[in-house]
Amino acid sequence: MKKFRVGVILGGISSEREVSLNSGRNVHDNLDREAFEPIPIFMDGEGRLWNIPWQLISQNTTTDITERLEKEARRISYEGLKGEIDFAFISLHGKYGEDGCLQGLLELLRIPYTGPGVLASALGMDKHIQQTILRAEGIGVPESSIVREEAWRSDPDGVAKALRDHFGFPLFTKPPREGSSIGVTLVRDEASLTRGIEEALKWDRAVLVEEFLNGTEFSSIILEEEGEPRALEVTEITPQSDYFTYDDKYMPGRCRKFTPPKNIPPDAVAAIKQEAVRAFKVLGFRSYGRIDGFYLKDGRILITDPNSASGMAPSSFFFEQAACGGMLPTMIISRLIENARIIHQEKNGPL
Repeated sequence: MKKFRVGVILGGISSEREVSLNSGRNVHDNLDREAFEPIPIFMDGEGRLWNIPWQLISQNTTTDITERLEKEARRISYEGLKGEIDFAFISLHGKYGEDGCLQGLLELLRIPYTGPGVLASALGMDKHIQQTILRAEGIGVPESSIVREEAWRSDPDGVAKALRDHFGFPLFTKPPREGSSIGVTLVRDEASLTRGIEEALKWDRAVLVEEFLNGTEFSSIILEEEGEPRALEVTEITPQSDYFTYDDKYMPGRCRKFTPPKNIPPDAVAAIKQEAVRAFKVLGFRSYGRIDGFYLKDGRILITDPNSASGMAPSSFFFEQAACGGMLPTMIISRLIENARIIHQEKNGPL
């Protein structure tokens, strides 16, 4: 029988393309070959799609792959993608990959895919809109404010004074539509406030300013089972840096992770799972997601970063928490594909 062709889409345009390469490589290598035929699809820095051989997937960086595409890969047009694959396992991270852009293309092509649809994917990338929705639903989120680039350029002193008066120091500045802590600055004084805002504006046209949270960071993977989302085991995060930086997330030895949590009491862990599932549902996520947040010293639980997808490198939260539930990587990847196939069979219009 012809195997179900799973296109593992990796690389991409965003600042997280190297993270995507690690995720996609691991998904490709752990696909059940008895049930699926893996088709590696690389998106280059211009958004073009290529069918690439394993020799290119194994390369160290997306730049290494890009330099060899013309000679060793085969270009695929958008409209030709449906002839190549039966299903898209989206391993792209960040803008244009997990923010609704690719999801919209796949909807037009009638190709089922992992994760939620266009709207929920877009919400999963916009921290400001996320917080607005979650706050309206009574879910705890950090105190925050959005600073538009126009306002900052026209009156930087006035904006800085308003932020200082409202938040005090320390605080965080970040681009609202980036992941992996890219563009994030821990602001401790007036000078670093200016630097933080300028750094965030390299990545977006607005800056999200958030209060500093004194507590323990956590991450909770949500997985649908027969249409009902449930939380896997929670991970407690202890970064080496003052906050969970890009290097802490992806460099070996830069962060300690405890699954289950070491310093969060069991009743709080249960409450975290409940709030994470609530956030998942409120934002319209489907199949799986990752809900990050803080357990504060005063006992409050705040959701800081709901993600409609998750990194899938070997050491990711996803596989660590799945392992606590007795699921091997091949098992969990197969589950995500089957979840998505059911979801897309049942949908009425775009997901």
